[in-house]
Amino acid sequence: MFEKYEFHHIGYAVKSIEETAKFFLFLGYTITKTVIDPIQRVHIAFLLKEHTPCIELVQPIDDESPVVSILQKNGVTPYHICYEVEDINEAISEMRKQKFIPLFNPVPALAFDNRLICYFFNKNVGLIELLNK
Repeated sequence: MFEKYEFHHIGYAVKSIEETAKFFLFLGYTITKTVIDPIQRVHIAFLLKEHTPCIELVQPIDDESPVVSILQKNGVTPYHICYEVEDINEAISEMRKQKFIPLFNPVPALAFDNRLICYFFNKNVGLIELLNK
């Protein structure tokens, strides 16, 4: 079943997109898109560099953002891996069979042109985001 899951990006929880992006720009990445998502309560920037994984910088826009607790506990850190899937509902069922707990029902994400996303947690793997193609 894994062949249905295509790696999409690594998500970093950050306090300041501007400050964190400086390092990735130094490495040759380019900021390709920025979005403020009031539903997720985050400011997002995507950084790309040829032949390397896409990086998503995720900054909270207020104290209610779920990213705040990640930053309080761990500081700036990579915190999720995203995989793109053909059928998010089928993937949710498969993830449950792998003992992943969905954190919420699929929701549209402004950063991905309102395609559906869903986050999962497994204590042995961590946080995984699924993005519907």
